[in-house]
Parts: sequence; structure tokens; C-alpha cells
Amino acid sequence: MISLPNPTFAEYASQQDARNTIELNVRKWSLMLIDALKDNYRDYAIRGHERSILNAAAPEQDPNSATYQYHLNKIVELKNGGCDIDYEIVSGKKYHKIVFIDGGGQRSVHCFVDRKTGEVYKSASWKSPAKGVRYDLRLIEDREYLFENADWSGGYLYQK
Repeated sequence: MISLPNPTFAEYASQQDARNTIELNVRKWSLMLIDALKDNYRDYAIRGHERSILNAAAPEQDPNSATYQYHLNKIVELKNGGCDIDYEIVSGKKYHKIVFIDGGGQRSVHCFVDRKTGEVYKSASWKSPAKGVRYDLRLIEDREYLFENADWSGGYLYQK
């Protein structure tokens, strides 16, 4: 029988530090994902209000109308950082659940992020992720692609 050497306290402590660092980075990357989702929604909403202004600016429309002013005010609000939606992280035993909160306060799971590995999953339900890892936040390529292509409605979570 081969006996393996027992790890020293220093080795055990350094391994635990590495695990803790990964978990902290996963949390940080999850917050960065939320920022990317909010930015994507802001851009989407601004484009929608700009289209509405173009439609309201037709010759038969009055640019001083309440509708025109509403859309103009919403664009200014969005460009100044306002947002009609929100996201939050709800941490469980295994996953960070990224929860989408719409303007009316309704909540739904946007995605799951494994707390220990940083693997991102599409949600199957409120309680569980769908099978198949969509992205791995530990991989720089995956992380950069995710932050650039994440969209607030979750289309990026379908299989690549």
C-alpha cells in the first residue's frame, strides 16, 4: 500500500485561499455580467424611444406633443443611468441565481452561475439550471465574449 504524504497546514491553507479567490472572482464576474445586461437593456430601450420619436416627428405629428416629450425624457433618463429593470444575485448552496426584475416588480431567473467554477447555465426553472454549460467565466475568451454579447432577454444563453 502506497501512503500519500499528508498535506502540511501551509499547503492546505494555500489551496483554500485559491478556492476562495476563485469564488470571489466568480461573484465579481457575476456582478460584471449584471452590468453588461443593464447596459444592453439601456441601449435597447434608447433605440426603441428613438424610433418612437422618429415616428412622432412625421409631418402630421407635433414635436411638442406629450408623446414626443415623453420619449425624449425617457432617452435623457436612460442616458443618465436610469433603468426600468434591475437584476440581483441570489446565492444558494451551489449557484448564484441572477434574477431579472422587470419594471412592474415581477421576478424571473435569468441564468445560474456555479459559485465554485464560474460556469454559466441557462435557467430551466426558478429552482434549477438547464443541462449544458453555456459559458465558463474562468476562461478569458468566454468571459469577454459573454460581456460583449450578453443581452437582457437571454438570447445569448442558447447553445452556441
